[in-house]
Amino acid sequence: MASKKYLLKAPKNDLRRLPGFTTVTLLCLFILYAPLMVVAIYSFNASTSITNWGGWSLAWYGDVFFGPEAAKFQQAAINSLIIAVCAAFAATIIATAAAVAMNRTGAFRGKTSGFMLINLPLMVPEVVTAVASLVFFSTIGFTTGLGTILLAHIVFCIPFAYLPISARMQSVPDLYEQAAMDLYATPLEAFKLVLLPIMMPGLMSGFLLAFIISLDDFLITNFVKGAGIETLPTAVFGSVKQGIKPNIMAISTLMLGVSVVFVSLSWLIGRAGQSQQETK
Repeated sequence: MASKKYLLKAPKNDLRRLPGFTTVTLLCLFILYAPLMVVAIYSFNASTSITNWGGWSLAWYGDVFFGPEAAKFQQAAINSLIIAVCAAFAATIIATAAAVAMNRTGAFRGKTSGFMLINLPLMVPEVVTAVASLVFFSTIGFTTGLGTILLAHIVFCIPFAYLPISARMQSVPDLYEQAAMDLYATPLEAFKLVLLPIMMPGLMSGFLLAFIISLDDFLITNFVKGAGIETLPTAVFGSVKQGIKPNIMAISTLMLGVSVVFVSLSWLIGRAGQSQQETK
């Protein structure tokens, strides 16, 4: 009894109380975000120099939209948006089907292998995926372009969409669908009318996460895009090879802002859905 009481009263391990935890955390945050802050600050630099401060100005943001390279960046941004929306939509559908198979069909042979295959793009280095995609498209005779970029993006966006969708589905007991089928609903009707509305926060969170992953991707896109096709990250890379200019910092800051907004929305929607489920 004494040992049980001791176990009940023993404090939980709190990493924040470990010596040096705060210092290491602040150092990691500084290493991660200091370069981003420098880029964001210098995007408002009135000087053409990327090192000397010449005062605050929005001139380089105007150059992004109306400057000599504006047409190139606008077309690249349109390509990125089209690919990101289509890839996120397709990845969300496939991830939803995979989540239903993994969480609503019980145990089946190959379930563990299927889970590993779904999450494999998260574990494989991106450069390996890029090379493998290029070799695959070349082998089957696909002409590289927007189509190959879209297919590659769908593949590596699936696990990013699957994670929040599967997490949301795991938090929803199957009693709702069973009750619907007890009231003579078909399995498809129970899914569409009962489970799908409850799953909507997870679906939206997965879609937004897949969208921003596709929008920001450079490495895989650069391998499979083909000649004459640019997305915004590859267009920025092409301009950087000719020298870093302040308008590139403005574009990078805009992309950073969009990424922060979409990742935050994905997290907030997922959190709101989880809180709503806990109150029921």
